Amino acid sequence: MIIYNVTIKVETGIAAEWLNWLQKEHIPEVIETGCFTRATVLKLLEVDETEGPTFAVQYFAESKALYNQYIEKFAPLMREKSFEKWGNRFIAFRSVMQVVN
Repeated sequence: MIIYNVTIKVETGIAAEWLNWLQKEHIPEVIETGCFTRATVLKLLEVDETEGPTFAVQYFAESKALYNQYIEKFAPLMREKSFEKWGNRFIAFRSVMQVVN
């Protein structure tokens, strides 16, 4: 199992609207690619929220090949859509992990 983790710090002024968009539009669209079986949204605790809350979204892929397919075929468009909607009002960084147990 591969976990594609996207950690996002969102401006306070858009946080509620952004979270709704994430859960109702963005995640379903990512899952519809067929590359991931599910996603989990987490809110980071004990972090500086001066500029806004931080969330992590973990997408679960059955294989590295499916993750690679997402990155090659779908990720550029998904990132473009996010920037078109929210501009520079969020910062994201990504990591990839493998479940070992």
